[in-house]
Amino acid sequence: MCAHILATAAWPYANGPRHIGHVSGFGVPSDVFARYMRMSGHEVLLVSGSDEHGTAIQVKAESEGLTPQEAADKYHRVIVQDLQGLGLSYDLYTRTTTDNHAKVVQEMFRVLYDNGYIVQKTLMGAISPSTGRTLPDRYIEGTCPICKFEFARGDQCDNCGNQLDPIDLINPHSRINGETPEFRETEHFFLDLPALADQLKEWLDTRQDWRPNVLNFSYNYVKELKPRAITRDLDWGIKIPIDGWRDDDMKRIYVWFDAVTGYLSASIEWAKRTGNPDAWRDWWNDPSARCYMFMGKDNIVFHSVIWPSMLLGVNGQGSRGGNPSQWFGILDLPTEVVSSEFLTMKGSKVDTSHGHVIYVGDFLREFGPDSLRYYIAVAGPEARDTDFTWDEFVRRNNTELANEWGNLVNRSVSMAHKNNGAIPPAHELLPVDVELLEHSKAAFDTVGTLLEQRKFKQAITEAMRVVSSANQYLSQTEPWKLKDDTDRRDTVLHVALQIVSDANTLLTPFLPHSAQRVFELLGGEGVWAAQPEIHEVDEGPGTATYPVLTGDYAHEQAVWQSRPIVAGTPLVKPTPLFRKLDDSLGETGPEWAPIA
Repeated sequence: MCAHILATAAWPYANGPRHIGHVSGFGVPSDVFARYMRMSGHEVLLVSGSDEHGTAIQVKAESEGLTPQEAADKYHRVIVQDLQGLGLSYDLYTRTTTDNHAKVVQEMFRVLYDNGYIVQKTLMGAISPSTGRTLPDRYIEGTCPICKFEFARGDQCDNCGNQLDPIDLINPHSRINGETPEFRETEHFFLDLPALADQLKEWLDTRQDWRPNVLNFSYNYVKELKPRAITRDLDWGIKIPIDGWRDDDMKRIYVWFDAVTGYLSASIEWAKRTGNPDAWRDWWNDPSARCYMFMGKDNIVFHSVIWPSMLLGVNGQGSRGGNPSQWFGILDLPTEVVSSEFLTMKGSKVDTSHGHVIYVGDFLREFGPDSLRYYIAVAGPEARDTDFTWDEFVRRNNTELANEWGNLVNRSVSMAHKNNGAIPPAHELLPVDVELLEHSKAAFDTVGTLLEQRKFKQAITEAMRVVSSANQYLSQTEPWKLKDDTDRRDTVLHVALQIVSDANTLLTPFLPHSAQRVFELLGGEGVWAAQPEIHEVDEGPGTATYPVLTGDYAHEQAVWQSRPIVAGTPLVKPTPLFRKLDDSLGETGPEWAPIA
């Protein structure tokens, strides 16, 4: 049965290009899932955008002699180009500096305030001595006072999971410039999480099929909920829509509140751009719709605790009751928060702040998108931290992509093209033929079920198992030795090409670029796996333009089923599907990311 599936990807911060650690968490998993769901006949909405507010943007801007808006413009465009190159099939990838986003965030704030879930308090704010600005909690680092982890953040410790305040840290320092913050008393608004705790816990109790790391982390956080600041002393961000505060040039809504609301604002923007402004409600106001949120584990709490709490509050469903927004109506809570662990490099988190980084753009220019997508899917940090090594990347690319999958495609199509010029007919099927065909067809249920369960590593492993079986079949049947038995040769090649077609479908969510090529090699015409497009848009006459990612995915031909190939369909002479890499790359790395 067709369902409305909302897939969201965490918003990458627009203070520089993104690295492969980022896209291993939010990018590739969300796209694999969205593509599979579209192929299965569901109505999918995949949204995200660039996170463009906060102190880090200001710091980056100052370092480059730019205004914050200019810096956001610059890196938003870089990120859009990188994500488009990677083939992430967003229905809309937008940004947080739009008027639409500001209005949605302010409405969320206003309704939470009116319903009694935002309260005013005094706190000791961490101030940068050099700028006088508030330092975001997540950009303050120090030793955790509870477990003594050296890289705890000012909002929580990723090691023990406890909530923290920046002032709690031992030897706190700014991750932006290394300076020690000053702590000053200041007035701010807080999201009253304790007033939403019972309802949040009740909801979490219904989420028992989540990944254990996400559920356990969420429960640990909920044990000791405290009000959380949602405004900061900043001059860059969305203004506070409350009398007495809206005109204060040094008070802004905190970036974390701003960013998570982006899933809703991006959906609303997408609907406006389709010409049906209420279309977003099919994914947000329908209890039968499903929502899957993808991110790295450092963002779990914002999606599994804070965002659901905000939704409960704006729905008027917390302990203080309240009225839902007339604009939003009753908003659905997430179906699942799907978190990956960290992609590491030499045991360190791939992270620009700690100097361990491989940028997506550099990777794409040298190796193309599908090699990275494959590595993330088959060897990425789905359930545990994973150490990226060039040696492992080269091995996977050469032995699995090039030798297994690429070679299967090349030799199957080449032999059929040489002998027949087209897909040959199948004659009498022998048990070995039937066995392989049945195995291939059965894989659609196996792989599909795993993708439904967000078990991407297991899913691609099962898909590649079909590829291995097909290679074994060719080695066993040896069609190149059947010159004197053309009926048997043609049958074997027909079966092999059917498996190539099936395997290509199974791999399409993971490898959409090469899937399009294989589709064309088999005589297909038109778009098999649609790719996102960069569009320049604005918000009305006289407003600035900005790039977004979107695409026409409704007309792609990829469907999740085995489609019988048609004898007589002309074949295209193949070229290598994947480039084999020099083994020395595994020892040295590329020039732009050498192994130390």
